[in-house]
Amino acid sequence: MKALLIAVLLLLPVINNSPGQRFRQLTRGTKWREVSKTLLQFDAHHPQGMVRIGETFFLSAVEIRERPYPLGEGSSNFDRSPGAGIGHLFKFDGSGRLIFDLRIGEGTIYHPGGIDFDGLHIWVPVAEYRPRGRSIVYRIDPVTMTATGIFHFGDHLGAIVHDRQKATLHAMNWGSRRIYSWTTDRDGRVVQPPTSRNNPSFYIDYQDCHLIEPGRALCGGLNKYGRIAPLSLGGLDLVNLETSRPIHQLPLELWNETGQPMTRNPFWMEMADKRLRFWFLPADHRATLYCYEAGP
Repeated sequence: MKALLIAVLLLLPVINNSPGQRFRQLTRGTKWREVSKTLLQFDAHHPQGMVRIGETFFLSAVEIRERPYPLGEGSSNFDRSPGAGIGHLFKFDGSGRLIFDLRIGEGTIYHPGGIDFDGLHIWVPVAEYRPRGRSIVYRIDPVTMTATGIFHFGDHLGAIVHDRQKATLHAMNWGSRRIYSWTTDRDGRVVQPPTSRNNPSFYIDYQDCHLIEPGRALCGGLNKYGRIAPLSLGGLDLVNLETSRPIHQLPLELWNETGQPMTRNPFWMEMADKRLRFWFLPADHRATLYCYEAGP
């Protein structure tokens, strides 16, 4: 019993310093310190998802060539045309210099969503730019920048998370209103049809999600409130992937110089000297990458 107590006490600092535990300590009263601002040296178009591996960033983005237009009621199963565009996965360094531009998607499936890194591969969903549109899920080698199509799916998939330890893959549809979960094999390939749940959280629509511990993902997004002078509110949610329910929700009162929420587009979070460090890319095209630290 004494040996067990000692082992638990030794483990407590590790548990308390985990990214998930640290995030649970953040509140609306948390102080945010700007660390840096970096202007990207390339056209990022409309950014969607972002991960950081070492000192290198990977960014999914959609280049719109023809914007979808509304379709007449009853004319099809969709409320809009597919439009046309190009899906990108950009690789760039900490100075904002573009290293590689990988084009992903096929035909009318050109809109990448949020992305995740599972320790070996980057996962990127690419979908039609409309609700209920078709999707392709890609697994990408971050070293060779080669993409492998894993499966097609009959709904628009946005943010995605791969949990290698629990052998599960999770993705959210248009507006993150529904969350799909698949069981995967050791290579990340799905081995059975998905289960799905409605998203019980409504104050933001998730844009980008990242696994931060087994069975837990941190999701960022935004929503607009009001009619006359609408307010765009961003937020971060820690989500239990087994139940699809949020564990800790944090409205994020951070905006860029033009009033866009920091979580309008992609984000990334990691531990830095026992602090949480966040990267945000809220604007389009020649965008600025913001780095913030949360807490004292």
